[in-house]
Amino acid sequence: MRAHGIATATLAALVTLAVPGCSAASDGARPAATAPGSGAATATRAAPTPTPTPTRSYPLSTAPLTVPSVREHEAARGPGWKPAPDARVVVAPADAKALTDEARLLAGELRLGFAESADSRPGDVQLALGADDSGKPESYTLAVKDGKVKISGPDEAGVFYGTRTLKQAVATGGSAPEGTVRDAPARPQRGLNLDIARKNFTPDWIEARLREMGDLKLNQLGLHFSDDQAFRIQSDTHPEIVSTPHLTKADVRRITALAASRHITVVPEIDSPGHLGAVLRAHPDLQLRDAQGKAVKGAVDISNPASAKLIDELLREYQPLFPGGAWHLGADEYQALVVRDPQASFPQLAKAARARYGAGARVQDLATGWLNDRADVVRPTGKALKAWNDGFFRGGVTQAAKDIQVEYWTGKEIGARPPLEYLREGRKVVNLNDEYLYYVLGQPNRFTYPTGRRIYEEWTPLVLRGTTAVPARYGDQVLGARLAVWADLAGAQTQAQVADGIRLPLAALSQKVWDDRPPQATWAQFKALADRL
Repeated sequence: MRAHGIATATLAALVTLAVPGCSAASDGARPAATAPGSGAATATRAAPTPTPTPTRSYPLSTAPLTVPSVREHEAARGPGWKPAPDARVVVAPADAKALTDEARLLAGELRLGFAESADSRPGDVQLALGADDSGKPESYTLAVKDGKVKISGPDEAGVFYGTRTLKQAVATGGSAPEGTVRDAPARPQRGLNLDIARKNFTPDWIEARLREMGDLKLNQLGLHFSDDQAFRIQSDTHPEIVSTPHLTKADVRRITALAASRHITVVPEIDSPGHLGAVLRAHPDLQLRDAQGKAVKGAVDISNPASAKLIDELLREYQPLFPGGAWHLGADEYQALVVRDPQASFPQLAKAARARYGAGARVQDLATGWLNDRADVVRPTGKALKAWNDGFFRGGVTQAAKDIQVEYWTGKEIGARPPLEYLREGRKVVNLNDEYLYYVLGQPNRFTYPTGRRIYEEWTPLVLRGTTAVPARYGDQVLGARLAVWADLAGAQTQAQVADGIRLPLAALSQKVWDDRPPQATWAQFKALADRL
């Protein structure tokens, strides 16, 4: 309390000094007349003492208002920073190759100049790369001091996220507060999964989502572009399978270039050996048939070498088109494995399994072998490999490769495996919990549209299935999460309705994967902020 009293007294003194003529005679009364004949009447009047200019006192700053919120803000006293007509975004020559794109983007957004310069001046925003070991990947420091801003980080992504914080701070408060932000994501994978196979989403719409994701510090866009309904990307090796409308390769290159500028990895998915109906319409000879000769929807016959040949040709064709560091192999809902007795229903698959893996092998082993073979095609590119959780099976004589990340979405399939089984095996898991994170158009099969509030108030990355979290000791194995848009009933919503419907869920997800501690703001406060942004 003594320190508070001293500070209050000092502030009061400064205020007194700041008010002109604040003295005993400063109430507007005329000074008393000097008596005639007194010596004082002829004395030289002393020159008035100049009133000192006080030093302005600022309250302690508060953290900038952003989505997601910053993890740490060191408060300080000062005016903060706001854009000014002559301010610039500057990058030192040594960092220009790495950071010019980020600098020019921010300069355009805040209507600032741009300069490549080793020096900054008052009003400038400086972007800089620190040493590789100067922080966690994607971390950054944003310091506001002496009328300048400096954003630094160990990598380009971190510096970019610092520019997003500055942009949002200006949008919500008009300025960036004095002090230092130190920030980093809790999870390395944060994003959106988009089903463009069953519903055609235009390139402009996808690009708008990428810009939105970049501002939310999300870094993955999954593109599910092959399914029973359609195959949505131009193919040169198999043009016969491509649907109309579709993305051209030029469209995809623009999308991946924009994504890269926002530090977003586009993760392509050719789902197999199920969900291949569009491919099978052009190649009916590859269709899986049961013991009675009945065709199985969307499923290729994995005992037929021609099935693998076609899918591998597509995998090799598209690898250069998607330069990002991850690839999704699918593997979910293979219809041969959703019946009670796959061996009896599909004797050709059972026979092929025994031929490859021995007398004790089952159809699930053949499906696991298919997944591993497709992984072998992609693995030389160095991309991280992903597959849906219902493509991994317990028991069996063969196992899915250990480097394939488990994309956990459901626990409702026959032989469902709870998340703990994967975690106990040491596998890395990504959260796409269908209870909270599945936006299924038309809400079939008892799906309901996710809400931002439920995600914000109830869900965490450790809630992989249903509403129960896995033990915190497995936290490092849960790599992150994506909100997933599935177009089961494609006409149920327009593109604009989808964009509006996922806006708050995506914002809430961004908060919970960036900082998985309980949020400090209420949902009402968070929603109001997200609406402003």
